Parts: sequence; structure tokens; C-alpha cells
Amino acid sequence: MAKTTCSARLLIRAALLLSICFLLNPADAGFRKKKHHDGDERRAQEDKGSRRVGRKERKRIEREKAVKYAQMKADGQDQVGMTKEAAELRSYELRKKKKKGLFRRKEASLAQVLFPGASPEEYSEREPVPAFVEQVESKRTNLPFDFYELPSCPEPAEKIQKRFRQRKNLGSRLMGYKLRMSPYNFPTKVDKGCTPLCVVDVAGKNLRWLRKLVDRQYRVHLTLDQLPLLMRSRELNYAVRGYPVGFKAPPTFTGLQEDEFYLYNHIKFTINYREDPNEFEGVRIIGFDAHPISIDYFKSDGIKSLTQYTNLEAAGKADGFPGCSPDSPPDASPINEPETYLKLRAGSSGEPLYIGFSYEVQWQETDIPWADRWDVYLVGSPDDEIHYFAIVNSLMIVIFLTGAVATIMIRTLKKDIAGYNEMQTIEEAQEETGWKLVHGDVFRPPQSYPMLLCVLVGSGAQIGSAFFATLLASMLRMLNPIKKGQALTAMVLLYVFCGVIGGYVSARLYKFCDAKAWKRNTIATALAFPAVIVGMFMVLNIFLRIVGAATAVSFLTVFLIFLLWGCVATPLVFVGSYFGYRADKIEVPTKTNQIARFIPEVPYYASPPVSHILAGMLPFGSVCIELFFIMSALWLHQLYYIMGFLFAVVSILAATCAQVSCVMCYLQLCAEDHRWWWKSFFNCASAGFYLFLYSIWFLASKLELVGVLPVMVYLTYMSMISLAFALFCGTVGYLSCFWFTRRIYGAVKVD
Repeated sequence: MAKTTCSARLLIRAALLLSICFLLNPADAGFRKKKHHDGDERRAQEDKGSRRVGRKERKRIEREKAVKYAQMKADGQDQVGMTKEAAELRSYELRKKKKKGLFRRKEASLAQVLFPGASPEEYSEREPVPAFVEQVESKRTNLPFDFYELPSCPEPAEKIQKRFRQRKNLGSRLMGYKLRMSPYNFPTKVDKGCTPLCVVDVAGKNLRWLRKLVDRQYRVHLTLDQLPLLMRSRELNYAVRGYPVGFKAPPTFTGLQEDEFYLYNHIKFTINYREDPNEFEGVRIIGFDAHPISIDYFKSDGIKSLTQYTNLEAAGKADGFPGCSPDSPPDASPINEPETYLKLRAGSSGEPLYIGFSYEVQWQETDIPWADRWDVYLVGSPDDEIHYFAIVNSLMIVIFLTGAVATIMIRTLKKDIAGYNEMQTIEEAQEETGWKLVHGDVFRPPQSYPMLLCVLVGSGAQIGSAFFATLLASMLRMLNPIKKGQALTAMVLLYVFCGVIGGYVSARLYKFCDAKAWKRNTIATALAFPAVIVGMFMVLNIFLRIVGAATAVSFLTVFLIFLLWGCVATPLVFVGSYFGYRADKIEVPTKTNQIARFIPEVPYYASPPVSHILAGMLPFGSVCIELFFIMSALWLHQLYYIMGFLFAVVSILAATCAQVSCVMCYLQLCAEDHRWWWKSFFNCASAGFYLFLYSIWFLASKLELVGVLPVMVYLTYMSMISLAFALFCGTVGYLSCFWFTRRIYGAVKVD
């Protein structure tokens, strides 16, 4: 025993000595790790230092920073440059976004917030850095096109390296995203002067199409090391993704009677990088900028001999353009001059327009850490306090409704139940009024379309469970909402797997209605909502295929959708229905009379359509503020990544629907109207109608869509979203009413 005690004391002393050594010099204890994200350790030290100082000292430091950066802004300091001052001002403006966590929000970089777990890619000198082209998009139309469908240089024949490949998924196919190599070549730390790339002749239909793209403000998007291409101006303090296809000059500029269209055919690329041998080996990409230039290289027909070369740089003909040579000094590179703008106009006798595409590359070193390279992309985005305001607004609605429901449940219902239970004589029972009077009819199954009601509720349960599962996966960092293709794939798969829930709910309700056609009900639950969505999508896809939009899906993708629908989703719905029909029938506290009771005239506020209009306002009002950011992310190409806020708003939406449904159901039962089944569903489902009206307002006030087909695409997709929203809200309202009626009628004594 003494030896054991002595050994324990020695072990405790050794552990204490090791811990003291670790605290004094953790590097010597062997706990030093390689730094994957430069700047993270510095931020952690600053965070620890801020915790050591007192509250007053911290407030003083914050005031000093506010004064310092306010003075910098007053002095005209920009926020989009690659200088140290611009990066500091950017970081200060985005300080509230650089936090992660739900309750104890710790300071982090935007790279950790947007791309958790991502590590920087490091390149050696002269190693080629692949650049990928994305869709050519415009805010004035939602019809993107593939880059290589434009009159441009052909796609390189080289294959994408394995380390840069991305797996193709169903979501990317549905959205039209394709990972394709750009025609530009970017060796690490190798500057390039004006490098001719290719010559393209454009005439007729293609020329008119280019003018149309310029008129509708299409922009070309590229990515380098997963960084989107930026156009930035320090003088105007703005940064925007992609560069325009061209520009339009009004008659006041050209002196002509109509607008003149010009094409950008020379791109000046600027790549910002960082080197620090003490922290990492190689080069890290920090910024990727472009400055487009319009220049007409060819004033004569002497260029025809060069059209045989599809890629002049690869063919060794890089000196074939007049005034464009890789050996020319930087001050001799092309610039934007009105006299040399490239007009999108054919020759006087119908000759094709010859376009020479070229580019140049400049590598610039910067001290900005890799973890802060995403800051510039969120400059000017709404602050997180607006999201907090949206949640507070929703909570106020919930608190108001909670008070109303509490008044009904605690005061009114308690008083009614006590009064009903104290009735002793038959005369008193015959004089009863209010909601107890319909106890023999309140659980009578719906007489009109019970199967349709069960199918709608089952579909809504499937949609709601899939959406909540997607949000939970995003909050747990299992899914990155920034990667839209991956997020859409997860939503589709989770919806398919949640078919078990939809089939189970539909079967339980259909069994309660004493219906016998259970096979028809199960098939309708599996096919109804997907058939409507897929049908609308297929009709829209025909028009997208006609105009050649990049979002038009291929036959293979359509086949995969039907395969997923028929071979996975439908069997899972049958599995859920099997367990639903095997379960016991839902028990209710009262017996149903053989003859239905006569329904008196119902007050206007408890009868449709007034009840639907009134009840749908509050669920929609609880999400309308957050809905603006979601719509901006969908249609204005903005970033939306705060899934915690969205989960809170959707939870508040569900609580609002449940409480509104209970209040409206109580008012209806007090009016002796026992037909609450369909009304409880449509009272909350009407929020989908408000969502569609909101989308029309968003179209008229925020979007500048041009053409019939872009408006048609927008309204079709918003109709799908509004329908799913209505089914979810209606399902929550229906199930809440069912629980509410069973609860209150189970608390009274009924003979």
C-alpha cells in the first residue's frame, strides 16, 4: 500500500512538472504544429489578450479603433485595394462577420467561416496555375450561357490535373455549372506582356448575338485557385465579380443616331500573391483581378493568313498581332482609347468582323494573409445586425401569438372546461354553447377529398423534414451552402430519403379517415408534388434548350432525375406507408355522431377567404426580412452563408404557423363550425400566396429583367418555391390543429 501511494505521488509530481514545462515553453514540449492558415495564430493571441484586459479597457480600445478607422475613411482610404491600410479597414468593417459559434462567438477569418476546413494551395515558381471559366451571366437576365458558346478562343486540349478536379454532382448539372479550363495560361510568378491568343471572325447571327449580350450587360466569370475574378477600382471604391463582355456608348458619346456597341478583347490580369519562407513553402494566391480593354488590332484584311491558328500562343505565333508582342515594355501595352475601340459592326459590304483576343499577366506581391483574401468579396454586404433584427421581429410576432394562445388555453379554455364539467342536470347540458357543442362532430373525417388532404399534408411533412435536415447539416459543417451545386444535391437527396416520413404521415391520416384505397393514396403521395415540380421544370427546360442557355439540362440529367424519383423516392414512400397503415388508428377523446350537426352562420373573420387572408399574414411577416437576403442570394448573385439565422427563422415560422392555426381553429369552433380540416390547412398555406406576391414585388422593384423568357424563368421557379412553402406551412397548421382539438376535447367530460 505504501509503495502504491509513493508511486502515485511520483506520477502526480511528474505530471505537474510536465504541465509547467508546457506552459513555459510549449514548443520544446513537442506541441508545435505546422501553420496552415497564416494569421490564425496572431488572431488567437489577440483574442486571448482581449480576454485578459478588463471591460473598460476593451471599450476604450474599441473607441480608439472606431475613431482611427473613421478618420481613415474621411481621408479617402479605399476598402478594396491590396494595400495594408485597405486590408485593415476592410477587416474592421467586417469584424462582426468574422466570428463563428452560436452563443460564444469566437473571432475567426472569413476563410474559416465560408470554407471551414479548407487549407491554402501552395505553388512553386513557374508552376502553371489553372484558371477555370464559369457561366457568362447578367443581373438583367437569368439566362446564363457557356463561355465557349461565345465567339472566343477554343478550349485548351490539356486535361485538368487531379488535384484541381471537382466531382460532378446532380446539383451542378441542374444549375448548368461545368468545370472547364480557360484559354489563358498563368505560370507562377511569370509576368507576361501583351500576348496574342487567337483570331475569330464574327458575322451575321453571331455578331447580332454579341451585341445583344453587351446590351444586356453580361459578364464573364473566371476562377483562379478557387478565387472569383474581380474588377476593382480604388478611386471609386468598388469591387465587382467578373468583367463585362463589352460596353455600349450612347449617341452623345459617338455622335451617331443610335447606340454603338464595343467588345472587350484584351484582358489585363493582376495576380496578387504572398511568400513567407518562415511560415510556408511556395506561393499562395491572394487576389485575382482583371482590367478589360477594347482595341481594334486589325484595320485591314491582312489578318486572314492568321485565322488558321486556333491558338497563336500554343502555335508559336505570339508576335502575329500589330502592336501586341510579349516582349513589348509594360508602358506599350494596349490601353482604352476611343480611337481604337473595337466596334461590333461588320464591314460596309458585309465582310466579317475579325477579332483578335489577347491578354497580359502581372504578378504583384502583397502582405495580406491568405485567411483574409475573401474579405473584399463581402465589402458592402449587409451587416449581421440586420439578421438579428429579423429574428427579433419574428420573435415579437411569436410572443404576441403565444400570449393569445396562452390566454385561450389558460383563461378561456380553463373556465369553459370547468363550467362544462360542473354541469349536473340534463337541462344545463342542453343549454351548453360554444366549442363543446360540436364535440360529436369535431372529429368527423373530412367529407370532401380526404385523400387529397392526406397527400398534401404528407408532402408538406416530407418537404419540412428535408429542409430542417439540410439546415442541420449546414450548421454542423457537413454541408457548405457557398457551394451551391453541393447544397442543391443534398437537398434533393434528403427530400428523396424523407419520403419515408411523407408516406408515414399520409398513411396515418388516411387510415384515420376510414378510407380503403390505400394504394392509390400512397402512389399519389409519392408522385403528386414531384410530378408538378418536374412537369414545370421540363416545360421550362424546352425553352431554355431552344435559346441555348447553360441551365438547360441534358437528357442524361433528366434520366437521372426520373431514376431517382422512380427507383428510390417512390419505394421509400411505400415503406413509410407500410408502417403508417400497420400502426394503430389515431384515437380521439369523443365519439362521432351518425348525423352531422347543422352549422349556423359563421362570422366573417372565421370563414374563408377572410380567414385565409388574415391567418397567412403573420407566418409570412415572421420571415419577410430574412426572405429579402435569400432572394438576393438567389437572383442577385450575393453570398448567403448564415445557416444559423435561417434555422432560427424557420423554427419561428413553424411556431407562428402552429399558434395562428390554433387561434383560428378555436374561433371557428366557438362559432359551432366543426369543419376545421381543410380550413386549418389553408389558413397557414395562404402564406405561400403572400410569398408569390412578394416575389412579384421583388421582380418589379429589385430586378431589371429584360425579355419574356427571363421573366418566365423567374416566375416559374418562384411558383415552385411558393408551392413548397405553402405545403410546409399548411402541414404545420393542420397537425397543430389536430393536436389542439384532441387536447381540449380530451379535457372535458362528455356523456
